[in-house]
Amino acid sequence: MIDFIKTMNDAFSLKGKSAIVTGGNGGIGLGIAKALAECGANVAIFCRNMDKAKVALESLNAFGGTYKAYRCDVLDIESCMGAAKAAFEDFGSIEILVNNSGIAGGGKFLDMEPDFSAWNTVIDTDLTGVAHVTYAVGRLMRDADKGGSIINITSNAGTIVNKGVAISPYAVAKAGANHFTRCMAVEFGEHDIRVNAIAPGFTRAGFGENPVQIILDMVNAQQPLKRMGEAIEIGALTVFLASAASAHITGEVITVDGGYTLQA
Repeated sequence: MIDFIKTMNDAFSLKGKSAIVTGGNGGIGLGIAKALAECGANVAIFCRNMDKAKVALESLNAFGGTYKAYRCDVLDIESCMGAAKAAFEDFGSIEILVNNSGIAGGGKFLDMEPDFSAWNTVIDTDLTGVAHVTYAVGRLMRDADKGGSIINITSNAGTIVNKGVAISPYAVAKAGANHFTRCMAVEFGEHDIRVNAIAPGFTRAGFGENPVQIILDMVNAQQPLKRMGEAIEIGALTVFLASAASAHITGEVITVDGGYTLQA
């Protein structure tokens, strides 16, 4: 049975836990990695750019845990399985998986090239990539028999159609990842593994310090809170979903977008 809280003391603590964060070497992923580390978790970063990973690891060291990076291409199941095996061997066990890696893009559907490369690249990364890592890590979590929490970072684009932005492959992939989350919550429940998703809206970490004007205009026109989200806010919700405080939550997709979807 998944441990649940009896008191609020240390309800959100992740001490003694180890987490994998895909794409944890920058952007929202690094914000999530920092939040997990600050709350006591050891962190394994899965990514392709190991130079960026080195810088990311240095930023985690102040939190006093164990932090490592592993080269992983989410498009390649063998790469995912190799990285997962190495992380389990190094950390002893993994109780938390955050599927954060993803790309945007696509353009107008009828303007795409007929080879569908633009479509396939996004779908393969943002949906199949999530499945690859979940398969590789989930099997090891199941076999370890310690339970755990899997958190998929999707997008509010998985439930709405953004006006003025043609990103259908991205939106479809994120919608698929949302439903994949629900399907896996049912399948993984018997192994005491919870599966949830966080669906961010416009978040500053994904656009740099100077977002393009079209994004700022959309935020100001359609978002009740009229500001972009911050990576640490996605990290804070990730900590909640990884902790015992959320032990009775699974199969949920939680939107964090300042109310943007209310006006879309």
